Amino acid sequence: MDALRDNAQRAPLADAVLDLRWDAWGHGAASVSTALRPLGLQAVRADPATVADLAELGIRVVDARAHADDLVDARQLYGLAGATTPVMRMSGTVLGTKVLRRGEGVSYGYRYRAPQDTRVALISGGYGQGVVRALGGVAEVSIAGRACPILGRVAMDVCVVDIGDAAVTRGETVWFFGDETEGHPSLREWSRVTGMDVAELTAAVGAHARRIIE
Repeated sequence: MDALRDNAQRAPLADAVLDLRWDAWGHGAASVSTALRPLGLQAVRADPATVADLAELGIRVVDARAHADDLVDARQLYGLAGATTPVMRMSGTVLGTKVLRRGEGVSYGYRYRAPQDTRVALISGGYGQGVVRALGGVAEVSIAGRACPILGRVAMDVCVVDIGDAAVTRGETVWFFGDETEGHPSLREWSRVTGMDVAELTAAVGAHARRIIE
């Protein structure tokens, strides 16, 4: 939550209203509130299901329509726009690698067929964890700093990526998105290629992937 607190320093919270709908855009309403309470957070807009938990933390839930001018820019707070640092990162793991020969297909329906011999990796993370199906064939992941295109359709819990001649081994960390300064793909690129808002994308990941608070 260090990135969240750093981003919050740019927006005084004492007299502001924070948008915690959609479980704080997938970041976890209770976690975000706990992290920002010492910085003066007092009022939020939230989902009905989280109101009781927030009340226990001493956070007041308000009707944001009556406080439109006081709303904190959620995209800046969560690091989804401008120069702020992304708060959410998503990673998976290399489950295995194999050679893919020219003409061979991968994933559902073999919609992708290799134009030439290459190597691919099966990685954990699919639409069951919030990696939306629209990313198949148009987005990339990062493995050891190398961009690896997602091939074919995204499956429920896995997807296949092209690793070429990279020395990728089982168990390596795969970054779906995160901090661009650390070589991670950008969630804004997910938004561009899918046409979905970053709030939709982070909420989907937050609701389905295993969330680890750091």
